[in-house]
Amino acid sequence: QVQLVESGGGLVQAGGSLRLSCAASGIPFSMYAMTWFRQAPGKEREFVARISWGGGNTNYADSAKGRFTISRDDAKNTVYLQMNSLKPEDTAVYYCAVRLSPYSSVTYIPKINEINYWGQGTQVTVSS
Repeated sequence: QVQLVESGGGLVQAGGSLRLSCAASGIPFSMYAMTWFRQAPGKEREFVARISWGGGNTNYADSAKGRFTISRDDAKNTVYLQMNSLKPEDTAVYYCAVRLSPYSSVTYIPKINEINYWGQGTQVTVSS
C-alpha cells in the first residue's frame, strides 16, 4: 500500500523558514519523480516544485523560485521542501504527490489529474 506522509508544517512569521518532509512507502521511491503542490483556502490546488528521479532536475513555480528548494534522499525514501523568506501568501496546505510513471522525463511536470497518490497534507501558516 502506497503511503505519503508529510510533516514539518506550522505557524511562522513572514520572512521565516520551514522545512517540509514527505516520507514515502509502498513504492520503489528512487524510480519516481516527486512533486509538491499546495492549496490555499478558497483556491485551486497548484504546483509548487518537482524533483526528478535521481534528483538531477528540479522545477519550480514562479512563486517559489529563489525561495524554495526541493530535494530528495532516496536512502530514506523522503522528499523535502525547504521554504525560506516565507510570505503570508504562502499560507496553504502543502501536499506531496507521486505520479506512478517510472523514470519519467526529467523535465515533465505532472498535471493534478495525473497524480496517482497524495499525502494527507501539512498546514503552513505565515503571519504578517
